[in-house]
Amino acid sequence: MDRSDNMATRETGISLDWASPDIRRILGHLLEGGELSVDDGIRLTETGGRDLHAVTLVADEMRRRQAGDVVTYVVNRNINFTNVCIKHCTFCAFSRDHREEEGYFLPMDEVVRRAIEAWELGATEVCIQAGLPPKLDGRYYVDLCRAIKAALPEMHLHAFSPEEILYGSTRSGLPIPEYLAELKRAGLGTLPGTSAEVLDQEIRDVIARGRITVEQWIEVITSAHALGIRTTSTIMYGHIERPEHWIRHMNLLRSIQKETGGFTEFVPLSLIHQEAPMYRRGLVPGVRQGATGLEVVKMHAVARLFLGPLFRNIQCSWVKEGPKLAQVLLAAGANDMGGTLINESISTSAGASYGQLVPPAELRRLIRDAGRVPAQRGTTYDLLRVYEVETEDEDSPLDHVADAEQRFGSYRMLAGSGQFRFLHPTRVPDR
Repeated sequence: MDRSDNMATRETGISLDWASPDIRRILGHLLEGGELSVDDGIRLTETGGRDLHAVTLVADEMRRRQAGDVVTYVVNRNINFTNVCIKHCTFCAFSRDHREEEGYFLPMDEVVRRAIEAWELGATEVCIQAGLPPKLDGRYYVDLCRAIKAALPEMHLHAFSPEEILYGSTRSGLPIPEYLAELKRAGLGTLPGTSAEVLDQEIRDVIARGRITVEQWIEVITSAHALGIRTTSTIMYGHIERPEHWIRHMNLLRSIQKETGGFTEFVPLSLIHQEAPMYRRGLVPGVRQGATGLEVVKMHAVARLFLGPLFRNIQCSWVKEGPKLAQVLLAAGANDMGGTLINESISTSAGASYGQLVPPAELRRLIRDAGRVPAQRGTTYDLLRVYEVETEDEDSPLDHVADAEQRFGSYRMLAGSGQFRFLHPTRVPDR
């Protein structure tokens, strides 16, 4: 046993003598406070069996050091205001062409109504992302922020993917930094770090030709950070990428974080393949049926080891993985369970079995069952309430929703109804 092994055993009680020598060396270096190199990160993605078990044990220990035993969640609502999109990404089952009967566009007053409803149910955040409808007024996103903040000054707006920011910038004629500044003045709080998929241009050109480029994604994210607009960060995996792409993606995020400090969290998102055109229609040769369970565990564990402590928060997505596997990921490096959501259209349209609502009481139950302390947070991870013991739990209106689809609607109902039909490619519905 080398010096790093002795250090690991002495400080944590974790013995790694049963792992492979190179895995002991890599993990021992991390336990001593070292940073994971790209090559060592790739090596960890190759682990299986007992070596993978060692990786998850050390990821859990690093989670304890970096984030403690509190597991957070946010009470929020997703509002995907349109599914009409000019892009044709092969992984997306949510979007519709403007000529399709299932295309919808929520009027601005309906978006505001849904935000008010969420606030009255205890939500502190609305997350707004949507398709890119043709001929959209470049100031639409700005006007939408103003309308919501006028009705709900205290509601946090976590809105617009980098792809939407690029689209709004292009349609308005404003450079990206100026456009982001306009959005901030209108009340935008934070940006989802979505549209990232895998930040490798060769991969992007296969799964989403014409999508925002790596360079453009970086420009949007770093411009937002420079303006004090914090963002999440994500990866979508389980399609044609290889594990080394995971690490290069994380390495790019880590380098941005070292420069800006603007990321709030990292969220791994496994591909929901069932209805994704790349899989269902065979548009991308060699596409996999999403990530395996072990790949999901490995992704979260390696993310904790590679990104921490610069990324304190690693989120597990119950929408993608289901609440039970998300609970398991709390022992593999994750410390956040995401949000209540209330509505979720993008994953459910692709075939996910989850996505409508997990009430706060159920999130707390899952967290406690994993031996951790639940806490409600804000969007930027300010703790709003820590529930040390079950007797301190508060009753939420969301805990009493018997049928979330009937109460709040769903993607299936929205796309199948003519109530908010997208009518014409040159005109969005009256605002």
